[in-house]
Amino acid sequence: MAWNRLHHVNLLAEYNRWINGELFEVCARIPDSDRKRDTGAFFRSIHGTFNHLLLADRLWMGRLTGEPFVVSSLAEELYADFDDLHRERRMEDQRILNWVAALTEIDLDREISYISAVDKKHRQFRMEDILLHLFHHQTHHRGQITTLISQLGHDFGETDLLFMPAMTTMKS
Repeated sequence: MAWNRLHHVNLLAEYNRWINGELFEVCARIPDSDRKRDTGAFFRSIHGTFNHLLLADRLWMGRLTGEPFVVSSLAEELYADFDDLHRERRMEDQRILNWVAALTEIDLDREISYISAVDKKHRQFRMEDILLHLFHHQTHHRGQITTLISQLGHDFGETDLLFMPAMTTMKS
């Protein structure tokens, strides 16, 4: 079977929504003080890392949709309240899923230009490559979150793509 780029990005969007939901449910059972404890992680805490992921996704989606999302820092706290952060994460994941579902092969090859929030340089990449970065960035930081959850003595369950319930119904 030939590589299906649209299937791939849709699968990653669905996985992203599923695993974010799973991890937020686990973290909802962790005391807020533990979720916000500065552990020395790159974004300090579980809460800070979830905040960064939401901020980064909004930044990337702004670039992809042409509706810029402006931030002062990649560590900016969007939501201090965990329930608000969880609600906004669910909404953003659904937004990403819906947006990706509407893409075409032509869209994936479109060049996207932006100014990097990291080094302030002009950058340009194909939409497909940016989407892959968006999903891999999520995976990178979710790995940090699962480490912090584990260090607090909580079980975060299975996080592998193939454990996603939708995998049994998705067609290649």
